[in-house]
Amino acid sequence: MLRDQNAVLFPCPSDARGWTKTLARYRTPSPARSIIELLITAGPLVLLWCLMWATLDLGYWLCLLLAAPAGGFLVRLFMIQHDCGHGAFFHHRLANDWVGRVIGVLTLTPYDFWRRTHAIHHSTSGNLDRRGIGDIDTLTVHEYLARSQWGRLRYRVYRHPIIMFGLGPAYLFIVRNRLPIGLMRCDWQLWISTMGTNAAIAALVAAVIWLVGTRTFLFVHMPIMLLAASIGVWLFYVQHQFEDTVWAHQRNWNLHMAALRGSSYYDLPGILRWFTANIGVHHIHHLCSRIPCYRLPLVLRDYPDLSGIGRLTLVESFRCVRLVLWDESQQRLVSFREAHQRYALV
Repeated sequence: MLRDQNAVLFPCPSDARGWTKTLARYRTPSPARSIIELLITAGPLVLLWCLMWATLDLGYWLCLLLAAPAGGFLVRLFMIQHDCGHGAFFHHRLANDWVGRVIGVLTLTPYDFWRRTHAIHHSTSGNLDRRGIGDIDTLTVHEYLARSQWGRLRYRVYRHPIIMFGLGPAYLFIVRNRLPIGLMRCDWQLWISTMGTNAAIAALVAAVIWLVGTRTFLFVHMPIMLLAASIGVWLFYVQHQFEDTVWAHQRNWNLHMAALRGSSYYDLPGILRWFTANIGVHHIHHLCSRIPCYRLPLVLRDYPDLSGIGRLTLVESFRCVRLVLWDESQQRLVSFREAHQRYALV
């Protein structure tokens, strides 16, 4: 147990279930702070978009330079949508849902469908028997071995960095998000929500193209969107695809332990923490998803022992790209090369 300055006992880092009760006091959002966070994210994004439009005639290189911070603000806007999906950004569900739906038009993400799949991700993360919705496809070494040569090749292509962080994010946000894939038979309301988002996206794109022209729209918005999509997928990847993450079959799986030990603490430099709205404090987020993004650093300040669990620096995170298979015998993620050396894969 840990003891704070008022001599109150708190769970040790290994007591994952106990932490969920301790962290509940951080869940209350501040309406004023939430509105400010929304304004200082959406406002600069619109301003940068206009600046990119204005600088097109001065040289496209300047426009592309501005795409980097603009993409950062779009990522941050998605993180606010993410908080809305958890009911964490505002007190009332109606406010969370409608702010989330509006943001979903800008992030090309149907809010209600994404909220449902993301809730499944939170309830099944690290469970080997419940993979497939809201997560990155991850095979065990034995599952990979059992595949045909064609099956192994398809998995290798899927996990290649060019696909995972380049073509894959573009496909996900531009194409796949247009249908409620994975839950298409479950709820007609998801269809309505998704089609409503698609219609709003089409209307917004048509309006902007009418204002600035097709060429300008594509030259300005495509780099912003593609960069933000790749960053978003990268963040989601390193939050769960790190060497010492936790996976288990249903009989041994524990929700709270999977949250604490199966999610990383992505310890980013300050400016990147701001642009990603503290989503790197992911183990805390999984333990208590109702904590607003701007309160997550307070948890680490008050309970510094939690900073040592699943910690990844920016440099260390790049090594996660090679981790593609779950080795059940070693209880860790391994690379194709490691699996080849250990199990003599052909």
